[in-house]
Amino acid sequence: MHDDIIEIIKELVTYSEEKEWFEFKENWYQADGIGEYISSLSNAAVMKGKSEGYLIWGVNNTTHEFTDTTFNYRRDVGNEPLEHYLARNVTPDVDFEFKECNIDGKRVVVLVIPAANTIPTAYKNVRYLRIGSSKVNLMKQPKREAALFSVLNFGLPSIVNTESEYQDLTFEQLFVYYGVKGITLNERTFKKNLDLLTQDGKYNLLAQLLSDNPRIPIRFSLFNGKSKASTMYAVREFGNMCILMALDRVLDYGEVLNVPQADERNRVVERKEVMLFDTDSYREAIINSFVHNLWVTGNEPMFTVYKDRIEILSRGTLAPDQTIEGFFAGESVPVNKKLSEIFLQLHISEKSGRGVPKIIETYGKEAFEFRENSIVVTIPFNRLDLGSNTQVDTQVTTQVDTMGELDDISKKILTFCNKPKSAKEITEYLGFKERKSTSRYLRILLQKGRIAMTIPTKPNSSKQKYITIK
Repeated sequence: MHDDIIEIIKELVTYSEEKEWFEFKENWYQADGIGEYISSLSNAAVMKGKSEGYLIWGVNNTTHEFTDTTFNYRRDVGNEPLEHYLARNVTPDVDFEFKECNIDGKRVVVLVIPAANTIPTAYKNVRYLRIGSSKVNLMKQPKREAALFSVLNFGLPSIVNTESEYQDLTFEQLFVYYGVKGITLNERTFKKNLDLLTQDGKYNLLAQLLSDNPRIPIRFSLFNGKSKASTMYAVREFGNMCILMALDRVLDYGEVLNVPQADERNRVVERKEVMLFDTDSYREAIINSFVHNLWVTGNEPMFTVYKDRIEILSRGTLAPDQTIEGFFAGESVPVNKKLSEIFLQLHISEKSGRGVPKIIETYGKEAFEFRENSIVVTIPFNRLDLGSNTQVDTQVTTQVDTMGELDDISKKILTFCNKPKSAKEITEYLGFKERKSTSRYLRILLQKGRIAMTIPTKPNSSKQKYITIK
């Protein structure tokens, strides 16, 4: 038991500041103040998806160093033991518990407080909540109180239980994407199988994300300097399509940005090509930003390219059951469970948990920055010192400017398929001798969401035709 609480405390002191579900004290004591913390930390824990809240004595609030507390929880309030006094005034009954341990030779006391269950926790009939590191009376925060009741009744907001703002959704691109992956979706059952409906039968946020037009922008912003104070010379838009296809477009964009640099230094026979950044790390960071983004906030991941790096930002923080130690170790705890299952089903991601360790192996833990409401992964550029980076900059700019443009054959296919056409008809129109050549272009256009199958549930049907998506 002591080992468990010691590990929890060591985890909490790694945070840069206190969070809603835990508070550090040194020797502070006020009986009713402790009772108010029981209420506020219990309610805050459930709002953050935590099973417990913690009030900890023996840790400096600023430095997070252990201070060897003298706090005594075995004292009386009047003629009544403190624990009994607190329990009598806390409603409903919350099985809180004081625990004592020794860390680095220093005494630490922890009040472990279970998260609220069914109804909010109150102290002397007043409900409290933590907002940041402040304790507030919920009677003065009606919106937050309503949100607390909602979480207690229905659980934390998720992409499955949150109703989509839009109900006129279509899913042609989703069927195409699954078809390209060799999986046939059933038109009658796919909404249920993929959990695209709320309990009352409305489209949920997951359905919106997977629809043909989620109304969510996915953008790459490119700056010619090392900060946003520099000139922005391009913005690439990959949103407003099924996010599975948007993800593919963003991953492909990495190949555009990853310019090979000709290393002529110490050349003997043949020159080496050095890539601007590690492709695998980029891929893992991008996939994680999609699958772990806190979509319920209404905000999308954000991608920014600077002269010396790419920053990949996903909204939200670690999943409620995740720890920083577990995160770095590759123990995957999905923020969006159903979306994670879909990514696994489509072999976009895997359960091995290799993504974060791969990035750490290449760029170190410092590649990750945990902000208050987001996680940022920085992929630095490995620019060779060739006396000038002008050539690389020009290549990046040129490729950025032409990203999304199609070759002449693909453009011909899009024009020809203004009305549904079979692969045979397209092959004849292009003048190809074999259908294999046509298939390659069709596969790319399907992946990019530029064309769709007329029979997406049967990709190999002899009656299959292709039509341009306008």
